Amino acid sequence: MNEQPGAEARIVTPWSRLEAADRARLSALPRSLVILLENILAHEPDLTQWLALFDRWLVDGALEGAEIPFRPSRILLQDTAGVAALADLAALRDHHVAKGSAPEGVDAAIPIDLVIDHSVRVDHSGTPDALARNLALEYARNEERYSFFKWAEHSFARLNVIPPGQGICHQINLEQLSEIATALPCHPAWTGAQTVIGTDSHTTMVNALGILGWGVGGIEAEMAALGQPLAIPLPRICLVRLTGRRRPGVMATDIALHVTARLRSAGVVDQIVEFAGDALDHLTLADRAAISNMCPEYGATAALFPVDEQTLDYLGINGRSPDALARYRAYARETGLWRGMGQARRYSRTIDIALGELEPVMAGPSRPQQLRTLSQVPASLREAFPDAHLTSALGDCGDGAIAIAAITSCTNTANPHLMIAAGLVARKARARGLVVPPWVKTSLAPGSQRIARLLRLSGLQDDLEALGFHLVGFGCTTCVGNSGDLKPEVAAGLNEGPSLLTALLSGNRNFENRIHPDVQANYLASPPLVVAGALAGSLGIDLSTQPIGTDREGAPVMLADIWPEPAEIAAVLDATASAMHTEAPEPAQDEAWAALPFAKTACFPWNAGSTFVQPPPFFSASQARPQDDIIDARPLLWLGDNVTTDHISPISRIRADSPAGQYLRQLGVPAERLGGYGDRRANHHVMIRGTFDNQRLDNQLAGATGNLALAPDGQRQSVFDASSAFAASGIPMVVIAGENYGTGSARDWAAKGTALLGIRAVIARSFERIHRNNLIAMGVLPIVLPPGASLPPPNPRLRISILGVEHISPERRTVALRFTAPDGTQLAQFDAQVDARSPSQIALLKTGGLFARLIADSR
Repeated sequence: MNEQPGAEARIVTPWSRLEAADRARLSALPRSLVILLENILAHEPDLTQWLALFDRWLVDGALEGAEIPFRPSRILLQDTAGVAALADLAALRDHHVAKGSAPEGVDAAIPIDLVIDHSVRVDHSGTPDALARNLALEYARNEERYSFFKWAEHSFARLNVIPPGQGICHQINLEQLSEIATALPCHPAWTGAQTVIGTDSHTTMVNALGILGWGVGGIEAEMAALGQPLAIPLPRICLVRLTGRRRPGVMATDIALHVTARLRSAGVVDQIVEFAGDALDHLTLADRAAISNMCPEYGATAALFPVDEQTLDYLGINGRSPDALARYRAYARETGLWRGMGQARRYSRTIDIALGELEPVMAGPSRPQQLRTLSQVPASLREAFPDAHLTSALGDCGDGAIAIAAITSCTNTANPHLMIAAGLVARKARARGLVVPPWVKTSLAPGSQRIARLLRLSGLQDDLEALGFHLVGFGCTTCVGNSGDLKPEVAAGLNEGPSLLTALLSGNRNFENRIHPDVQANYLASPPLVVAGALAGSLGIDLSTQPIGTDREGAPVMLADIWPEPAEIAAVLDATASAMHTEAPEPAQDEAWAALPFAKTACFPWNAGSTFVQPPPFFSASQARPQDDIIDARPLLWLGDNVTTDHISPISRIRADSPAGQYLRQLGVPAERLGGYGDRRANHHVMIRGTFDNQRLDNQLAGATGNLALAPDGQRQSVFDASSAFAASGIPMVVIAGENYGTGSARDWAAKGTALLGIRAVIARSFERIHRNNLIAMGVLPIVLPPGASLPPPNPRLRISILGVEHISPERRTVALRFTAPDGTQLAQFDAQVDARSPSQIALLKTGGLFARLIADSR
């Protein structure tokens, strides 16, 4: 930071409403609860009941069933979730106007930033013009959607749209959009914490700045956009003490993956994690951001770091003014959010993680918490795919071959140290004459143009390009499944070549079928390990003990030979710091965006022929969700543990033979233009047909994996066709699942599609927070089985009744589950809980969901 912020900033916060004794007592709250309480102090006129709740929390470190109102400062959208949310708001405006009201009656009540980052695909890679060609294709494919975004920006006063090609929403959020403290619109004389919710689960990346925010479904974001407070449970807070220093060679990615595995095992779902400990002395802001970014993978709601000099240095480097930095410092000190300030804080639990015990790892083959040392990776592949014959020979495109090696994702490409390390691995490999095997598709998609400037000014971009890691785009590419086609060298031989292809990426998600439909195993790793793995060409090779290549003299090259030392990384960063500061950033390339036509109307002019944007059906009376007992329902799907939102509502490419693909082809869309589900999330006709369209879905009733279910007559069909047959017969449907149902992305269409299929309830061992909340918002009952409950064996002819639905209340969430054989024999009956955590969620269920409530409110 080149300018020291002024130390004389004087601020008044909402805490000024409290007496000194109250303030002193409540300062023992965890930092996240300090922010949540301040949010209440800023907006609620009567504080009595709220202060009592926080006092009770302080006594026990938890308070089950308590609910508080939360009004975020702003909303962050990305385009695939944002298009659905904005389409809902546009349809609500139509509904509002049809009732005789002015269109401006439906508008954004708080600022919304929408970053278009999820639509760029790696169609072109390994060439200098890949970036420009991919961006041009992105515009050509998405003209309708992008014109809709421009209409929305014109029509909704507080919506700001950041065009394609600028970066990933979370990195832009860190670098450009975020403020630690700001004047409060409700009381401009007060300075308060900026808070944020986002329609992407990795919104938690901003927690690294000491800013409280988390991912929500699009439905919750719509509620906040309309000015409604979000009713949230008063959460448990888990303190994670990070101690010591990492060993040489351990990257921020490794730390984030270790934290993910540890916290997922410890069970922090629905909790907020706060980080502390002396290790923070040695973690840069970007290192902290990698850990906070992975918060959805370990299941917590948020992952908050304190504010300190690292925080302000980062914001100063990224353009915040000295006055702004002075305000942030004064606010953090005044409220005790500054690291090391204040009395000892009360926490629900504490977990210690010593950085000195960690080592370089990968995570895979299908979950971020599947931690593997480098030597364990080949064995993990053999365990997951026992029929494969892994190759461990260099130059052999056999089973385990790496088809995709991608430096991608907000988690790691936001980190200068990681990206410099990747470049140095490339430089050392290039100097030894190593090359990437021809079957490996390499790509580099930085999270922002600032990182691309860093690589260019350091000279390392040339070294990366020498190995095929050319820039392909600024956005979520491979990590979100936009990986494009495989290289011809492997794609042409899929039927006769390797039976097991792998992907290696610096991402945060590696679920089945997510990265590419022809790639069965996906591993997460740091950017320098991605480069090293690309050189080896196979994950059947033990990168810790076997050569990754052969140099010009025929000598073996080990990973240690090309791995950079921390001093080397620091030297490159120091050498480029001056140039980064003095060189003006290139202007945004927005000519294509400026040229896009859009309607300048208050209400959106829907095009009945569009296959991208259609008016959503949720404001039709026919969509009302009955909230009475469910009698003799059939199980449409019987699923196991860890079903992700990728399984429920995939974002991957639309196959021509899928129900969605067949529907689009009947409308004249060529097979090569079907695109992905993310492109068409504002078209419910496509999205309902895409619900549960995942080739790795294992419905135990169907006898095979894929998009399969049994219709009432026992015929095996797609999930859409089978559910349509049940609905036509008037037979209610439920889903049965195991632990962690709905883990993964904040994907509202996983709940919307479930509701539109006609599924009345999901019965599971446990739910992930965001998907559970989305189901409630759609009026679908999330029911948690009691511990140890024994279900009858999977049987498509079972009759399942859920009794007592009409009588659920905040005090009584119990329903009776009854399982009956087709001949009427009762097989099992026990009580279970509706997994609604607050009175507002119970009320929403009894109303039939958010859209039913909005319809009722407009009458």
